[in-house]
Amino acid sequence: MMIMKKLFVYFACVAILSSCGLSESEQNKVNGRIDSLQTVINQRDSEIDELMGTFNEIQTAFDQINAAEGRVSLFADNYEKNSDALQENMKFIQETMEANRKKIDELQARLKSSGINAKKLQDAIDKLNSQMKEKDKSIAELRTLLANKDIQIAELGDSLASVSAKNEEIEKAKEAVDQIASKQDELLNTAWYVYGTKSELKERRILVDGDVLKTSDFDADYFTKIDIRNTIVIPLNSKSVKILTTHPEDSYTLIKGSNGEYTLRIKDPSIFWSVSKYLVVRVK
Repeated sequence: MMIMKKLFVYFACVAILSSCGLSESEQNKVNGRIDSLQTVINQRDSEIDELMGTFNEIQTAFDQINAAEGRVSLFADNYEKNSDALQENMKFIQETMEANRKKIDELQARLKSSGINAKKLQDAIDKLNSQMKEKDKSIAELRTLLANKDIQIAELGDSLASVSAKNEEIEKAKEAVDQIASKQDELLNTAWYVYGTKSELKERRILVDGDVLKTSDFDADYFTKIDIRNTIVIPLNSKSVKILTTHPEDSYTLIKGSNGEYTLRIKDPSIFWSVSKYLVVRVK
């Protein structure tokens, strides 16, 4: 950078001395050359400033890594109390090393693409690469030192976390099984009944051409849903009833009330609903 500035001053002086007695057009050409040289110098100065800025960032990061290594060594003496802090510092060291490695590679690429022939900058980059190798070695030694303490604790923590996760999965699986079993139990103990006049049943396609529930387009919403474990008495509210679906005769009885209306009483739900979970009663 200093060489470029010295060259600029040299050529500027030569241009000034040479410009004496030049015509206006020749003077303008000389000034143009000076401006072009100044632009090149400014551009190179900017590139060098950026490179030096990155260099300083890398060096600062190395200092931070050194400090973190020191903290890890202290925490290792009482790792049970400081295990979290130790892990955080080791993570910081690893992440900062990776960031430094990337910046050094970028620094080398930028220096090469810039066309700047600066041996001191290349020497500085070579020194950074040497620092990286030394730091990799010291971190490896630090990990070896912690192998029987911190890393084992981390593995134990991972194992406990894994066991906890597996237990949680087992609990979720049990809940899912319980829900399925509950749904199955509910389905097994669910039945539907309906009573209505012949015209009502035909209108809702429950009764078609004298057959009961022979088509899939019957009006399911017309039925009443029940739990067969809890419902054993079904009032039919009619003085004339006929059960159209099939149910074992000894599993139920029709009871006539004082008003002449019938009520269905189920004596054995499991047997009554064994043939069909639908009960259809025609009333008048």
